[in-house]
This record gives sequence, structure tokens and C-alpha cells, in this order.
Amino acid sequence: MRALLLGARGAVGAVIRRELERDEHTVTAASRAEAGGIRIDLRGDLAPLAVLAADHDVVINASGIERADLATATARTPLVDISATGSYLAALRDAARGPVVLGAGLAPGLTTVLAAALDSRPHDQIDVLVMLGSGEKHGPAAVAWTAGLVGTDVHLPPEAGRVRNFRTSLRAEGPDGRTRRYLRADFPDHILLAPTGAPVIRSYLTLGSAAMTASLELVGRLPALRGVLSIAPHLGSDDWHVVARNRRTGERRQAAGSGQSEATGRLTALAALRIAGSAHGAVTMADLVTVDEAGVLLG
Repeated sequence: MRALLLGARGAVGAVIRRELERDEHTVTAASRAEAGGIRIDLRGDLAPLAVLAADHDVVINASGIERADLATATARTPLVDISATGSYLAALRDAARGPVVLGAGLAPGLTTVLAAALDSRPHDQIDVLVMLGSGEKHGPAAVAWTAGLVGTDVHLPPEAGRVRNFRTSLRAEGPDGRTRRYLRADFPDHILLAPTGAPVIRSYLTLGSAAMTASLELVGRLPALRGVLSIAPHLGSDDWHVVARNRRTGERRQAAGSGQSEATGRLTALAALRIAGSAHGAVTMADLVTVDEAGVLLG
């Protein structure tokens, strides 16, 4: 398989490249400052991307650049995107001319797999609980994405009216048995799974450090402080977990591990292998990977 990897020098991109090359697939590395690969600026003219895509079996977007016309540029070459932005993924789905994997990371991605695996009925209340390791040093794109949620609303929330990120919370038990506070956040499984008739899904975020979670809630209430997110110390570990639970039945599906970038890279590499050569349209990780397969991959 020949994969064109956008954002190859990032924390997630490096894992994707390693995983694919380990299995003897060919990876063409591309970024704005690529050394030894191809330089391409996704903020400009996408004509060079269209030419490159036609010569590959799959295109993987790990760059953090969110442009719905990426799906137009890649045309019939499958596109895998790790973005977690609901409005962008909805636009990408609408723009798709060929196969596209929407949200190939942890949340959405693994959370999508877990939520879809629950035994649920219409109108059931599904909570998606995400813990990210506040001790892991993320790239600038990941920090910018989190900061971008501050002062904004959840995109097309399942309840009526506006829902502001990080303003409301719930307390719930994680896979390790500890009860934590999770803040409402715009991880878009409610967007990705809605077309399949999924129940009502709400997503929540906590950080590995309780102090960092409290700080995130404070920034959510005082958006002018969002700049501190880029300079905040990395307190805690790099442990992460994701949980999908059905409030009516009490059923839970969950996974945990260490290293968010590592897990995201592995899942994305698997998505690329599954979608390459496919004739599918826009799909989610739940269409490509089972709970058991994800567990083996990340275990």
C-alpha cells in the first residue's frame, strides 16, 4: 500500500509512519517543513495534493488543518482524517467524493467504536467519557484544538438550545474505579453516529490531573484566559481512558492506556489499511473496527 501522510512530522504522524513502514507499506511523508519528503502547504492551493493523491492508495490527514475541500482534492483516493471537530467532520462528509474515514483517533474514533457497540434503543442516554493525560506533551495542533473549544458551543447538541463547552459537568467512575469530574466537551460522536439511528450521545472530558481539570473549567468560564493553555505545565501522567455508558441499562464499554498520540497513531494506521482500496463513502471507525480488534491493537 502507498500512503500519503500529511503532517508526518507531528507526534501522531510519526506513529502512523512507524506503524505502516513496520508492515512494509510505503509512506510518502508530507508537511510544510518536510525534510527528506514532500513539502506541501495545506493552507494554500490544493492542486499539488490532488496530483499526489492520485498516485497513492490512501491519504492520511494528521496535520491539524481542517479544510472540507481536502475531500474534493483527494477525489477517489480514500482519505483518513484524525480531526475531532464536529462541524468540520460534518462538512467533510458532505464534501466527500470518495471514501473518507471521519475521526480516526481516540475521541472520536475509539469512542465511536465503543458507543456503537452498546446495546441501546432510540432515546437512550449515552455518556462518552474521555480522560486525556495532562502529563503528555502534545503538539501545537492539539493544544490549539482544545483552546479553540473555550468560549464556543457544542456543535448541534442533541438537546435544545446552546451548550457551552466546559461549563457543565458530571461525576462518573473511570475504568480504574476512581470517580472523576468530567466537563461537557464537543467530541462529536453525536454527529458521527446520528445518521445510523444512535441514541442521544453527550461527550465529556477530564484531564489526568484534577487540578488541570479545574483549571480547564475556569478557563471555560473566563474565555479571556484561554492563552494559558499553551503555557500550562504538564502535570500528571500520560494515561488516558475512554468510556461509553448507557444510562438506562448501565452497560459500559471502555478502554484505557498510556500515550494519546501513540494510541491515535495506531488506530489511524489501522483505519488507513481498512479503507485503502475501498469503495465506501464516508464512514466512521465503528464501520471499520470492532471493539475486540481495537482492544488487541491497543493492548
